[in-house]
Amino acid sequence: MNKKSGRRPWRSVILKLSGEALGGRDGFGINAPILERIAKEVVQLHRKGVRIGIVIGGGNIFRGAQGGDIERTSADYMGMLATVINSLALQDALERNGAPTRVMSAIEMAKIAEPYIRRRAMHHFKKKLVVIFAGGTGNPYFSTDTAAALRASETRAEVVLKATKVDGVYDSDPVKNPRARKFDELSYREAISRRLKVMDTSALTMCEDNKVPIVVFNLNVPGNIIRAAMGKKVGTIVTEG
Repeated sequence: MNKKSGRRPWRSVILKLSGEALGGRDGFGINAPILERIAKEVVQLHRKGVRIGIVIGGGNIFRGAQGGDIERTSADYMGMLATVINSLALQDALERNGAPTRVMSAIEMAKIAEPYIRRRAMHHFKKKLVVIFAGGTGNPYFSTDTAAALRASETRAEVVLKATKVDGVYDSDPVKNPRARKFDELSYREAISRRLKVMDTSALTMCEDNKVPIVVFNLNVPGNIIRAAMGKKVGTIVTEG
């Protein structure tokens, strides 16, 4: 383990995937080649003996916060349903590639997913299943980032691996500012105080309270899921500092 950076091979992870990442260049719908590549990387990681839980956003289908004239609570529930669609698609891809899975939903829908019960999730992990946590937290006004922090805390995961479209956390938008500086390491407090786009404040605070590191990395680089889980120096790590 690198004591200075806190990076090490992780034995239990929550992989947070953005919905937009599944949509490919357009950021909408489900891009089959990207879904297949993600599934193959997760399967490789699973075969290394890493315990894997996955939380997926729904922004490639519907984003609650951008629901227009739709009332916020209804829009957020629609966004949660979008995460279930993505979760079922990922489950299919994972099982085609040889990984046993369960989809557990925070919103009960018995015909397509198990209800989320922490003890049952821990049982699935003991049976070496990949568990996909759908439906966010099950409550409006909470992001899937917060859902990832919550599931990581509940299941005692060692790290949240946040896969994004950029290669880490910057002090400003690297698309708009070519001189934006990338952080290799960052504290929770600094991320919160500087309002850096790591996760929303509630997710960051939950990870800080429960001492769950966050690794932010670029999903579009093949192999990065495995590199991040193995403690390689990719992206930005957020820890106590």
